[in-house]
Amino acid sequence: MSRPSGSVGLGLPGLAFQACELGIDSSWVIWMRCMRMAAGGPGSQKEVHRMVAEKWQAQVELTMALATGQLGADPIEVAGQAIDHYHSRVRANRKRLSR
Repeated sequence: MSRPSGSVGLGLPGLAFQACELGIDSSWVIWMRCMRMAAGGPGSQKEVHRMVAEKWQAQVELTMALATGQLGADPIEVAGQAIDHYHSRVRANRKRLSR
């Protein structure tokens, strides 16, 4: 897993910025998913199943990467890559839900 951003070089402030970005984007996706589920219909059920499957897959992938040392040994680097792992999925959901 390679890092698309260079914020790890910024140490803890860069990591904090990454975490803030993830939090903001995640809040937006949660809001959009809630709106979709509140609307009901077959699309809402599909979204619930998709959400659960995505979360399960992302967790398994990250666990395997951590267990096999693919994220490195430096704690800040590992944390940054873990955030990136989830943020890439959150960005994809934000893009998909924005259509």
